[in-house]
Amino acid sequence: METINFRIQGMSCGHCVASVKQAIQSVQGVDSVTVDLASGSAKVQGEAAIVEEIKKAVQEQGYSASQTEE
Repeated sequence: METINFRIQGMSCGHCVASVKQAIQSVQGVDSVTVDLASGSAKVQGEAAIVEEIKKAVQEQGYSASQTEE
């Protein structure tokens, strides 16, 4: 398992956080996820090969996700 960090754009409230978290958790290979509204970020524990699937799942909810180093 690796820690994969994402910048999430488009979140503005708690509902947004819940939607993004649910979308990421639906991806096969995700072990755990933490989404932070204040920093606009998500920290995912999972397999490194799932980055594109996570981006797609987040985009399907109307947000954008890009992988970051931290």
